[in-house]
Amino acid sequence: MSLLPRTADEFSSAEYWERFFKKRGEKSFEWYGDYNKLCGVLHKYIKVQHKVLVVGCGNSELSEQLYDVGYKHLTNIDISETVVTHMNQRNAERRPGLTFQQVDATQTPYEDASYQAALDKGTLDAMASEEEGALARNMLTEVGRVLSVGGRYVCVTLAQESVIKLAVEHFVEQGWAVRLHCLQEESGKEEDSFALPVFVLVCTKFRQPMPTPILEMCLGEDGAPTRLTQVADLLTSVREYQAYSVLKKRLRTSTDASSNLSLTLCHAKTGLPRYTLTVQDSPPGAKVPRSNPFAIFIVPQGSETAWLYSSSEGRRQLAASANFRRLVIVTMHRNQQYTDMQAVQSELSPMVMDLAPPGIPANQQVPFLSVGGDMGWREEVSRGVSELSGEYCVENVKGEDGELYRRLIFLSNAALVQSESRLVSSNTASSHKKKNKKKIKPTAAPTSSSASLSVDSGFLCCSHHEVMAAGLAMLGVGTPQNKDVPVSVLLVGLGGGGLPQFLRDFVPNVTVEVVELDPVVMEVAKEWFGFRPDDRLTVTLGDGLERICALETEGGRLFDAIMFDVDNKDSSLGMSCPPAAFVETQILQKVSSLLTPRGVFILNLACRNPAMRKSTLERVSAVFPTILSKKIEEEINEILLCSRGENETQSAAHILQSLNQGAKSLQGALCSSRTGTSSSPHIDIAELLKDLKVE
Repeated sequence: MSLLPRTADEFSSAEYWERFFKKRGEKSFEWYGDYNKLCGVLHKYIKVQHKVLVVGCGNSELSEQLYDVGYKHLTNIDISETVVTHMNQRNAERRPGLTFQQVDATQTPYEDASYQAALDKGTLDAMASEEEGALARNMLTEVGRVLSVGGRYVCVTLAQESVIKLAVEHFVEQGWAVRLHCLQEESGKEEDSFALPVFVLVCTKFRQPMPTPILEMCLGEDGAPTRLTQVADLLTSVREYQAYSVLKKRLRTSTDASSNLSLTLCHAKTGLPRYTLTVQDSPPGAKVPRSNPFAIFIVPQGSETAWLYSSSEGRRQLAASANFRRLVIVTMHRNQQYTDMQAVQSELSPMVMDLAPPGIPANQQVPFLSVGGDMGWREEVSRGVSELSGEYCVENVKGEDGELYRRLIFLSNAALVQSESRLVSSNTASSHKKKNKKKIKPTAAPTSSSASLSVDSGFLCCSHHEVMAAGLAMLGVGTPQNKDVPVSVLLVGLGGGGLPQFLRDFVPNVTVEVVELDPVVMEVAKEWFGFRPDDRLTVTLGDGLERICALETEGGRLFDAIMFDVDNKDSSLGMSCPPAAFVETQILQKVSSLLTPRGVFILNLACRNPAMRKSTLERVSAVFPTILSKKIEEEINEILLCSRGENETQSAAHILQSLNQGAKSLQGALCSSRTGTSSSPHIDIAELLKDLKVE
């Protein structure tokens, strides 16, 4: 029987709580905790000498336990005559000074300001659902009347959102100070152990109402209070603590290799995200040594977008390689400071056992793993906002190969690198070789300052950009018969400008027109990614579809290559690149009409939905019968090299047969015709065009 919400949002659902109380029935109030669990926070706010009104006492043992430790001024009230009679009889001999009275908590006979504390264990939760909350509000008003200045209403609650919102808003309107303690539950071993934490709401009455609300959240009975500004922020904190308790419950009692449970840890003072932890369990049949039950893996800063860490497939591969029963993968957030690996371990250690798999002893030593003991390096160099794409940042990072890279990240999808370029020291000649797959242990931090670093335009970081550039081999660029023949390219989608700048710098006799919708992206590309428009590299600001339609209408211009490298801002769709409108038949026909007789259409396609991919290929092949595709390793992207197939030289068989020589010709042309740059092209055309698939 599952009573636990699947998401934090469910804690806002009245249906969830109705189901919870219905299934728990009379036993539900056992889960509020006994004296041993509550005594720390109760003693903190209610003193032995205080005159205390216990609201809705029921048959709980709490008043009896408080009486036994010295609280002799307790007035217990309940609306049930049966309960009051039973409790008076139960305590007549052992606790003659402990009285129980049949009183309606919304209309008590007590004088104003006659109590220093009011104690409520579950009564608010029970009353809040009656009469649309009116009964609970009347009770809270009555509590406020009988409490003296400085008096406290101390309420033990499960913090159903509608209940806590009602109480907090009531006391904020009265100008009281509000503090909420989240009492962490003990780690239960039984399968049906209760997962939700108990909260204690403490509201303090002031002589004069506070001009601004005092709202505080505390973890545990002695946790330092975190000041919040709005009731909504307090409710959010409650949901987060509840969701974390549910997550711990699941992790304590089961393993699931397919679940990919994750949580974000925020900085206690600023509330900003600091760590994201993803739990990866080994599959049931995996042969894991008994000595390897649990480990923590720290992802180096700047590497969190790598396939191995950002995709579920990659994390499964990482966990299989580490060979632990459960691996918790930790990524560090940008715009946060981390001293060193030891400091990160110390910060995470207190909560590590919360995420341990079932059966792990509390004193188990948990190893921390990383790449060569290095925690990476990241430096944010710019941040801004685009009206079209939202907030973005430009950052320098150190790759696992030891090289420095610059990235453009749109924070609405922080796990995706929008653009990336390799950096070199401005006074160092470009002598880098092509990407080395072998990992090199990076140095602790770069020795060059950001000001002395420049972008290496000859290095394409994105594998799909390399294949798109290599696709120009289909044009016969660099062959003797095409010597001095101009090459015209239309590219939709600028990004950081790495691909068009590479084409401009290294393809002989090329002119490139880039169409970019977002003017902020163009400025970022020019300022931070070495993008240098000139008479051979121009930018048209505007919508790519509109530009294609305009070019067809105007006539007079044809292109040897038209490239689509534009992402879909709606990440919820099955196709993230390009937007679906770019591969509608009408647009594809316009693209075809804008190509020269030898022209090629090059499409960056990223589609997770098989049915959507199939329909897209059908539409493309209806206009371009010859399609060669190249799947990008460890990415969802694939590049389609499309030809109209109007003659024998444009058939798939002929293209594949001639590509080997075409690759050599293009490679030679790129290496011999650089203009306006000291960089050299780091690209292997023949390797990139291996294993092309005929669609």
